[in-house]
Amino acid sequence: MKIGKFDLDSGHVFIIAELSANHNGSLQTALDSIDAAKEAGADSVKIQTYTADTLTLNCDREDFVIKGGTLWDDKTLYSLYQEAYTPWDWHAELFEHARKIGMEIFSSPFDRTAVDLLEQLNAPAYKIASYEITDHALIKYAASKGRPMIISTGIAGYSDIEDAVNICRSAGNSDIVLLQCTSAYPAPLEDANLRTIPDMAERFDVYTGFSDHTMGITAPIAAVALGARVIEKHFILDRSAGGPDADFSLNRQEFADMVKAVRDTEKLLGFADYSMTDKKMKNRRFARSLYVAKDIKKGGVFTEENIRSVRPGYGAHPKYLERILGTKADKDYRFGDRFETEETK
Repeated sequence: MKIGKFDLDSGHVFIIAELSANHNGSLQTALDSIDAAKEAGADSVKIQTYTADTLTLNCDREDFVIKGGTLWDDKTLYSLYQEAYTPWDWHAELFEHARKIGMEIFSSPFDRTAVDLLEQLNAPAYKIASYEITDHALIKYAASKGRPMIISTGIAGYSDIEDAVNICRSAGNSDIVLLQCTSAYPAPLEDANLRTIPDMAERFDVYTGFSDHTMGITAPIAAVALGARVIEKHFILDRSAGGPDADFSLNRQEFADMVKAVRDTEKLLGFADYSMTDKKMKNRRFARSLYVAKDIKKGGVFTEENIRSVRPGYGAHPKYLERILGTKADKDYRFGDRFETEETK
């Protein structure tokens, strides 16, 4: 599967810098963030396409006031989204700028009109946010466009994930990435449940990854080790500037450190390999093999005292020792001689 020019089968993890609300209402900050994410090693930047009116009602009744120990308690949903949204008239410039510097860029649409806007911009994929996984109409409409679908599972039960995957496939779209996600901001490490990543890949026959809201970079590294093909992490130029998502976002140096750690993890994982490489063969010289431990005259009996398995590895394989013990020498042997068999001569 390809997301733009990036091939998920390339052996490299697709690393997404989630801009979200971290532009703090400044187009220049959004553009600078794209540049900084590129410099930090991200493969893509992701934005969000909604307005307060496409997400909620401008209502301050109790149902619409955020509670529950979040970073945004006591705000109305409308005021939060009004503060956090990315103006739609920025989108074309953001897409053009990212592409100019060789970055992939795509977005999370939150309604059909957002999908229509992103279609005009030729977005390479659609990201369904965790809280939209129950919006079957949105998933169906986005999937019908035939672009890869990246779906976060932060509030999803098994049936929700199953429904989302089936909706995509029924729309003729099997290019699906499921992201393990914990919808807490920030998310405790013990709630990450990263073993879900390989389990989802097996159960749903899809690509899997991790949308991370934990602090730091440990969780993405562990996710890659468990098979994540996509990592999404919130990115900010400067946390001190504040904003709705600042507390759980990485700055440019932290993001760069994460990218390096992910790329190092890719190297460490490699692939299943049992071949005898040149390096392995070279180092076999430090393995054990059979050597003469005492002088032996022709006709003498081989014993554990005069034939031993020791380092280095230039003699016969130690597996021959039991076969040799108790037989007679066919010639004189000196202390330190390599002991060879017909198979090793």
